[in-house]
Order: sequence, then structure tokens, then C-alpha cells
Amino acid sequence: MPPPNLVIVAGHAICTDPRNPLQESNWILLDFQRNEVPSYIGHIEAGVKAAAADSDTLLVFAGGYSRPDAGPRSEAQSYFWIADHYGWFGAPDVRARAITEEFSRDSYENMLYSICRCKEFTGSYPGHVTFVSWEFKRARFELHRRTMCWPAGRFTYLGPNDPPDTAQAIAAEARNRGAYEKDPYSNSEAFRLKRDARNPFRRTAGYLEVCPELRGLIEHEGPDWYSGPLPWEDR
Repeated sequence: MPPPNLVIVAGHAICTDPRNPLQESNWILLDFQRNEVPSYIGHIEAGVKAAAADSDTLLVFAGGYSRPDAGPRSEAQSYFWIADHYGWFGAPDVRARAITEEFSRDSYENMLYSICRCKEFTGSYPGHVTFVSWEFKRARFELHRRTMCWPAGRFTYLGPNDPPDTAQAIAAEARNRGAYEKDPYSNSEAFRLKRDARNPFRRTAGYLEVCPELRGLIEHEGPDWYSGPLPWEDR
């Protein structure tokens, strides 16, 4: 049986009442995230439709329990429930092959941990990865792909939209991408503090047990690029 393909939808915020997801007061949002909710729903729809186009695809909503005010709700759960609310955008069969990844705390972990989650759920690493997020973050995820040595020919990026305040987002992204370029495995104190702040319930991922062959990559701190063996690349 060939390995499954994987569609990853990165979470950005937590919805506390998916029965009315367009109501902004039903979300735990940071100030800069105001007016972005319809775009998040667009990401969910794009991910569902990408998975619907290929019956061998696993859909993963990625994002942890990042906000203490949300209580025991994750970004990933929010997105799954919103897909439920919208009837999986006309593709209800996708629900049976949609799961969550609830430990990732930043964009690098969204991608790496979702690949690990695919291995945990299916027993295999994906054949192809499609990642759904903001269009303005396309270059950042290309960097993440290279950081984890994922083959370019087995990667697709979907950016269905951008935030309403695109100019502010692009300016902030230039700073954020620059930080990842200097520290591609996000191990600086600034990155660690940011991830700690996004893990208020102190949850610990168990992917080293699920994917022991990735220990070198998961624990690699850089700034040099990882050069050890990986199951998806034959050096």
C-alpha cells in the first residue's frame, strides 16, 4: 500500500463556539487578528477541498492549546468543529480521514509535527505534503521545507488568502522569516519563550516515541543545517 498523501491546515486562533464561527466574539484573538476570522474559515475550506480531490489523502488540522482563556480547546479542534459546522464544504467523506495535531506551537512545528502525526495515525510518512496557510507566508514554509529536508517535488503550498491588513502582515513576516533564517530550527531564547507562552497547559508531545528515527532532526538545534539520515530523503 503506498504511503498516504497529507494535507496540513495550520491553525491561527481558537474558536470557543463553532456553532457560530463567523461571530468574532466566539474566538480568542490577539489584537492584530481582528477581522481575520473569515480568512481562517477559507483556510479550512481550502484544506478540505484539497483532501476531497484525492481519496488517499489524510487531512490534519494543526495547532495546540495556545490560549489560557480558551480553556481545554485547541486550535486544531476548533478547525475540525468548524468543518463539521459547514458540512465539510460539500465533501462529508473527508471527515473520516481528518484528524488533529494538538502539540504544535509555531509554524515549524505545524509542519514537522503533522508529518509525525501522519506516521502515528497511518504507520507511514506521507508521500506528498500539501500545506495550507496565508499566501504571504509562502517563503517561510519553503524555508521550513528545506530545514527539514523535505523533497521539493513532494511539497505543495496553498495560500488561499491573506489578512485584511496585508501591508502590516508582510512587514511582520519579513522580521519573522529573518529570525527563522538565522535560527532555522527555532531554538533561540526568543523562540523558546514564544513557544512556552503558546503552551499554557504545559503539554508535551510524544513524537520521539512515535518517530524515533527523527530524533536527530527533532532535537537538532542548528544554526547549521541538519545532515543526518531521514526516512523521506535518500542522501
